[in-house]
Amino acid sequence: MALAILERARSGVASRAVVVAGVVFALAPAGSAQQSAPAIRLGGSSTVHPILAEAVRDFRRANPAEARTPIQLSEEGTSGGFRRFCQGQLLIAGASRPINSAELKACRSKGVAFIELPIAFDAITVAVNPRNTWARLITTRELARLWGRQAQGRIMRWNQVNIDWPDRPLRLCAPGRDSGTYDLFNKAISGAVDNARQDVVSSEDDGVLVKCVASDPNAIGYFGYSYYATNRDKLRALTVVGTKGPVAPSARSVQNETYLPLSRPLFLYVNDQALLRNQTGRRFLKWTLRNGLRLSEKVGLIPLPSSTYRLAETKLYRRVLGSAFGGDLAVGQGVSQTLRRSLESLKRPEFR
Repeated sequence: MALAILERARSGVASRAVVVAGVVFALAPAGSAQQSAPAIRLGGSSTVHPILAEAVRDFRRANPAEARTPIQLSEEGTSGGFRRFCQGQLLIAGASRPINSAELKACRSKGVAFIELPIAFDAITVAVNPRNTWARLITTRELARLWGRQAQGRIMRWNQVNIDWPDRPLRLCAPGRDSGTYDLFNKAISGAVDNARQDVVSSEDDGVLVKCVASDPNAIGYFGYSYYATNRDKLRALTVVGTKGPVAPSARSVQNETYLPLSRPLFLYVNDQALLRNQTGRRFLKWTLRNGLRLSEKVGLIPLPSSTYRLAETKLYRRVLGSAFGGDLAVGQGVSQTLRRSLESLKRPEFR
């Protein structure tokens, strides 16, 4: 599926190597006779970061001729990524929630039109240290008792969450306020994005939260499923008693729509006008969608159906602009409902 769009190239830059988020990208040598394409700037969600990092590595290996194009990959959380994206600073922003109404307004004010593409699914995972011998499952009511704003400075011991648990101190490890995981978890569990205690160890980097839980038998935290899946020897996931009863986080429980309300879609937001000017960026994005199922599984995310990746590529090809969610966080929706909503715009007459 080809996009017939003219390329606007820029001159080459001095020879050097760039290390961003642990990935090394070679830039074009100084004085190169060939012109290099505009830089591909990626950023946003720490949950989406692993699939973008893997996509960059595999794209480079599969397309050595593209090595002259600088690729800059950052990780600042979904909200931080949207701030940069709506300022026109990112070509692609990874997001662990749909764009919200304030961010939509910010993008409109800067003239940033975008394409919203689903890339994978995730299960927000509540995890404890393997040396925790008492907690095996937790209800959404207990999660609200533990993490809501009213718990700050008050719920400080395990037996205050569940009387059958021991009188031991709690250590809480949670995403920071720029994280989409923070937004969606609080909305799903406590009813509002800002209904969250702040006396916790917090970071937009899920790797920091993994270390927080793995280093303390009294700790509990929540983060993206891939960070649990790749650290199973250091963590133990809790079964969550939610709207479908007690269910453990897994690819199967997300795909069969039983791990609710903590299932969620993950997205790539693409700056439409910047993409028109970046031929290598277009090739990278199409390559990522075509390999989305394999890449998702490789980094521990939950892939979309293969047919959905083809529909996402169609959405990109037809340049279907805007968000299908209208600023809504889409809490508690199953796979099929979310995907229908995300791709519904393809059915509009102008895109048939």
